[in-house]
Amino acid sequence: MSTGGSFSVASGVAVRSMRKLVRNPAGTLSQMAIPLFFFAAFTGALSVVGSTPGFQYYDFTACEIVFVLFQGAMFAGVFTGIEIAFDYGSGVANRLMLSTPRRAAIIAGYVIVSLVRALLAIAVIWAIALAVGMPVRGGALEIVGLIVLALLLNLSTTLWGAGIALRFRTVESGALITIPTFMVMFVSPVFVTRDRLSGLLKSAAGVNPFTPPLEAGRGLLADKPFHTLLAFAVATGLIIVFFVWAVRGMRKAEQGPGGGGSRQPRSRPRHTA
Repeated sequence: MSTGGSFSVASGVAVRSMRKLVRNPAGTLSQMAIPLFFFAAFTGALSVVGSTPGFQYYDFTACEIVFVLFQGAMFAGVFTGIEIAFDYGSGVANRLMLSTPRRAAIIAGYVIVSLVRALLAIAVIWAIALAVGMPVRGGALEIVGLIVLALLLNLSTTLWGAGIALRFRTVESGALITIPTFMVMFVSPVFVTRDRLSGLLKSAAGVNPFTPPLEAGRGLLADKPFHTLLAFAVATGLIIVFFVWAVRGMRKAEQGPGGGGSRQPRSRPRHTA
């Protein structure tokens, strides 16, 4: 299949998913419900943390908005992964595979719609944060860097979810996509900076791949860059790893029952008298 053909397949998958979002806006709202709930909870009942001695960030709401922005972008990837699982469970994706020799284009289509979902979530969360008076110290370039980091995390989460969905091809696999994502996000410096953590949580946050982007995002918003190159390197590395994970998942789907693989059945040899 030509590059143009692959693009046609990817755009077709994306357009189909976008139409579903337009027809069912409640699905888009549910994707943003959890991040918005945490934003309200963090900046409400937990806002007292910002006034405790030793809290080093310039504003508690700004500190938490970075986490919530990343959470919204990653949840867009989670919901896209669940959509992939649903499409395979309903047989829609199997028909796509039968008509598409280059199956990576199918993954690309889901990635496109996941990015659109993430941008929508980022726009809504950012608008609400500004509406409640969150101070922003970073300039335009720093804000762009923050958004790019969020989109890179969205890509890695989408590919993670795609790999799970393609291996199990059932809606029930959504829990396997969601729970590890939740664990990774919350085993990090969620409420305070990492230097204020202690014990096992501090050790876990130190090796958590989500921690460098979170800390770098907070540095960008505060106009005090902190390990920015490391954060982009980690996010890019996650994309590469999960891209391989998703591609292997697609191969698994091709070989599985109803996977739509292109292998033809072997013909039986003819016996002559």
